[in-house]
Amino acid sequence: MPAYKTVTINPVLPNRPRASVLVIYTGGTLGMVFEKGQLVPFDFEQILDRLPEIKRLDFEITFTSLEEIMDSSNMRPDVWEEIARLIQRHYELYDSFVILHGTDTMAYTASALSFMLQNLGKPVILTGAQLPIGVARTDARENIITALEIAAAQIDDRPLVPEVCIYFQNVLLRGNRAKKKESSQFNAFRSENYPPLAEVGVTIEYNFPFIITPNADLEFRIKPQLEQNVAILKLFPGITQNVVRSILEINGLRGIVLETFGAGNAPTLPWFLHELKEATERDIVIMNVSQCDGGRVMQGRYQTSTWFDKIGVVSGGDITTEAAVTKMMWVLQQETDVERIRERLAMPLAGEMSMF
Repeated sequence: MPAYKTVTINPVLPNRPRASVLVIYTGGTLGMVFEKGQLVPFDFEQILDRLPEIKRLDFEITFTSLEEIMDSSNMRPDVWEEIARLIQRHYELYDSFVILHGTDTMAYTASALSFMLQNLGKPVILTGAQLPIGVARTDARENIITALEIAAAQIDDRPLVPEVCIYFQNVLLRGNRAKKKESSQFNAFRSENYPPLAEVGVTIEYNFPFIITPNADLEFRIKPQLEQNVAILKLFPGITQNVVRSILEINGLRGIVLETFGAGNAPTLPWFLHELKEATERDIVIMNVSQCDGGRVMQGRYQTSTWFDKIGVVSGGDITTEAAVTKMMWVLQQETDVERIRERLAMPLAGEMSMF
């Protein structure tokens, strides 16, 4: 087990804090400062120098870092498992968790954790920044402070947002509904098919009807293992049989997220249908996800998608690609029967898709 270095801050000493938050730093732009002209991760023992606003909070905050700090472009399933196990080990010790993460793959991490963390009853909020904390005009300070405040928010000793979320630039989004949409603006994340869980201005306005209500009778546990033999096949006009076949015949492949046009449509070319049909007959699971950010797959509504049902392609509804990939990784590890896998992919497991 890695030895995690921790720094704990209680701004209300000698009084007792009203809540406790564990902050897990994984890497990314947010935690970078300039040293000798280069951006390097800063030492969280100096957090009060970088974030003096923490002194005004009325809850305890413990900072820890993963042993391997990484750019989020290098994020891997084994790191998701490490984060899940870290939360499990500290679940009874803290009221909530904030994960500081690079923006590029944050939606994948949030989606993966939403499946791995079973019967979650506490907030797990991911946040990051477009500019490093060491830059004068950074968005990191507001994102961290507000994520901490939302994580610590309670009513009658119960957390307000007991699910995996992304907080970024004044909006709190369900983690497995979010997508990164901007690389140069501060409002980097959006959720086209699900309302924000909270909107932040002078006050924090929570959208309670859309926040998950946990079942208090179920015990928190983790199922962190993932099947990595999956792929994304994005359709485009002019895609060739060789390209499709080369992906579907990858050695060991178990699942494909098929990014189709519009409401789930695809070419009706005989060779395309043949390749997909052969793949499903080899027990490769295929999930139909729209390339559009908004809307949903309506498999069978148009003639170009009616034959998907016949060969066992799963309709992804309004799921995002990020959630579809991580959900497929998770379900494939939990089940062995192909029909059971298809059934579970077609139903919401963690609020990642709607039932219509």
